[in-house]
Amino acid sequence: MINMKYAEIILDIKNKNVDKVFHYVIPYHIKEKIKIGMRAFVPFGQGNYIREGYIIGFVDNTDIDISLIKEIKSLPDDYALFDENMIYIAKFMKEKYYCTLSETLQCIMPKIMKEKIDKYININYKLENIEQIVKEIILKNNVQSKVLSLLKKSDNLTVNEITKLLGISKSPINTLEKNGILTITEKVINKNDINLDLYKKTDKLVLNEDQQKAYNFINFKIEQNSDKPILLYGVTGSGKTEVYIRIIEDILKKGKQAIFLVPEISLTPQTVERVVGRFGNRVSVTHSKLSDAERFSQWQRAKNGKIDVIVGARSAIFTPFKNLGVIVIDEEHESTYKSETTPKYDVREVAKQLCKINKCHLILGSATPSVETYFEVNNGNYDLVTMANRVNNSMLDIKIVDMREEIENGNRSIFSKELFYSIKNNLEKKEQTILFLNRRGHSNFISCRKCGYVMECENCNISYTYHLSDNRVICHYCGSTKNIPNICPSCQSKYIKYFGIGTQKVEEQLKKYFQNAKILRMDADTVRKKNTHKNILEKFKNQEADILIGTQMIAKGLDFPNVSLVGVISADILLNIGDYKSSEKTFQLIMQVSGRAGRAEKKGKVLIQTYTPEHYSIQFVKENNYLDFYEKEIKERRENDYPPFCNIFFIMISGEEEEKVLRNIKFLSNVMEHYNKRTKFFISEPVKAYIYKLNKQYRYKIMLKAKDEVRLKNFVMYCVDILKEKMDTKNQHIILSLNPNNIQ
Repeated sequence: MINMKYAEIILDIKNKNVDKVFHYVIPYHIKEKIKIGMRAFVPFGQGNYIREGYIIGFVDNTDIDISLIKEIKSLPDDYALFDENMIYIAKFMKEKYYCTLSETLQCIMPKIMKEKIDKYININYKLENIEQIVKEIILKNNVQSKVLSLLKKSDNLTVNEITKLLGISKSPINTLEKNGILTITEKVINKNDINLDLYKKTDKLVLNEDQQKAYNFINFKIEQNSDKPILLYGVTGSGKTEVYIRIIEDILKKGKQAIFLVPEISLTPQTVERVVGRFGNRVSVTHSKLSDAERFSQWQRAKNGKIDVIVGARSAIFTPFKNLGVIVIDEEHESTYKSETTPKYDVREVAKQLCKINKCHLILGSATPSVETYFEVNNGNYDLVTMANRVNNSMLDIKIVDMREEIENGNRSIFSKELFYSIKNNLEKKEQTILFLNRRGHSNFISCRKCGYVMECENCNISYTYHLSDNRVICHYCGSTKNIPNICPSCQSKYIKYFGIGTQKVEEQLKKYFQNAKILRMDADTVRKKNTHKNILEKFKNQEADILIGTQMIAKGLDFPNVSLVGVISADILLNIGDYKSSEKTFQLIMQVSGRAGRAEKKGKVLIQTYTPEHYSIQFVKENNYLDFYEKEIKERRENDYPPFCNIFFIMISGEEEEKVLRNIKFLSNVMEHYNKRTKFFISEPVKAYIYKLNKQYRYKIMLKAKDEVRLKNFVMYCVDILKEKMDTKNQHIILSLNPNNIQ
């Protein structure tokens, strides 16, 4: 029973002005029930409108005039939505990601759903003369007779099942129940989103030398209660998943629980199969296709200790385990671990805070760690364990194909001669091929097909982006623009133009050249419907297709023994996306997709087509050399003042009235320049956003750079507050992004 007088409550109002704790009197009749983390309905404002709030604490004293303090109206639930640890996480996210506490609490908690209840219908055989009554009703031959005839054949059906099977309304069922002929029994459905029958039970694998060393190292650090995150750097195919599973197994034996994060469930089906196959009904899987009711049921099961392992994407980090032992973040370099909507949290940063307050352990795994993560290793903040060899001890044969030479030799095709004949050879051997093309709809750049020259901004060392509507190129960092030259400034050839190839074009060309080949395509267009991604992968796994074409959806988590060839159609699309991370993303994606080849007995071959074969990110892929890539990349970042050596902040304003958006962004720019005289932040001119018009919204942005994150955030928030105070921002969106993974 709570003996305190007042509850500290955060209101469910997304307004900065009311983003603070309000005190409410706790009525005596709810003192036995009230807990931290519960929802509460409270009167608010002069009109005493009833608003929803969240209880985050209790106090006995307050500085507020007691006569002004109102009383809690009611508690809608009999359970808490979050505990003190999650309130700590919410407060951390509020400060870190410049949003309201209400927004962070809503991000953490599930959407409230009542327990799903099904109504089961049976004939009331306890009723006197029931057999005769049923017989007579059936002989009338009406809708009620259909219901009773069905129930005589199959009892214990639900209301929904009966109405669907017979194509009727609920009315005849209700009438029969009212007359005592039917009984209705309500049962709560405890739904597990996993059908365990679909997963084969998997046994422990024998660890090889690298796996055993990695397992021993991580286990030692856990036994020593080390508070440092551990980076498991293991090449593709080195067997990292089995190491994770062994560690989780040990954690479960201690009576603790585990969170296993993957970038996207749909893109890592085989990892999920391994975990579910090992832990059975002790594990649950969360993903974007779950309904709100299924999510809430899953949340309740985790909260009540019915499961011990959760596998899922970013939001699984908020699973309400009471005795968390380990958090595993697989493919930790992936951009999907950072939210693009408010609150724009980075799951790696949230995981570190969770481990701190739960005294548990964080394992980050990748074949291509993010530059920021490896920077932490080099600074002594993270421990490192390495798995340098593939499980099958087979090294990939990686070859770079210079597409400039193909043009010189008269080949204008999408496919180099070597890739063409390699595909042909694979078809003859009945081995499978994966063709990778990361075609982003707006990532056009200007380059020369003869010499490989790419138009770059002199200020930012970043490739210009081609804008079709303006027929100009724009730097999305400083805003500088240029006209498109008619001839290449480097070699004076006429082969300079914007670059753009799509997966559909690749599919058309394949069908033209290899008419008997069975081809599957996996991209945003082909996986729109539910389960289509799974069906495509199942077909390819069962060797119902010879060639799989895809975007980054096929770059990771897939293990197909019959794939012996991977072709990267154009590495330059990745390399010139107008982003300071383009070299890192190129290296990571090509390394990941290369790892899909030669994962079993067959030798793996990788062909990388490019117009810039000399670029270090491509050369280091060929050498399978992450460490030298990192050294080169971190040097580039240091010289050009990019993260982790500084912070980048984007402010975007969008709205349907372009003139109004422009007026506001220019006003904000002037305010920032005025207050920047002493702070010396770098501030760009207002420019069109990467995607200039989206859903009828015109988008303009400003970029800032500074070393001090807190000072930068405070400066931005101060200037934005002035904008909101002085200008009309109604019907406009102001979007703030600190160190975003993708260019805005």
